Amino acid sequence: MKTTLKLEEIAMFFIGIYIFSTLPYSWWVFFMLFLVPDLGMIGYLIGNKIGALTYNIFHHKGIAILVYSIGFYFSNDALQLSGVIIFAHAAFDRILGYGLKHKEGFNYTHLGELRKKN
Repeated sequence: MKTTLKLEEIAMFFIGIYIFSTLPYSWWVFFMLFLVPDLGMIGYLIGNKIGALTYNIFHHKGIAILVYSIGFYFSNDALQLSGVIIFAHAAFDRILGYGLKHKEGFNYTHLGELRKKN
């Protein structure tokens, strides 16, 4: 099952890349902004609950699709770009095994625990 999920995320990542290619931005913009959603981790400086909330907002594909769709509807390239970056980044994170976070801590995700405690 893990392989199937990773293949699905790889497909979504490439969908994000394709959609980006339809936008009027240079590729360096994609690479420059690709890690911006990780700023959501800053919430962990306050605590696990806030950290999980901010991380999940910046890594939620539903939010990414909503932001992109609003941008598409209003012909706003910046919103479309934001949605595509969040979507592609979230898919890439899931390829690596990073999922949406639980309030218990960064290592507890909807895909399972990142690092098992010894």
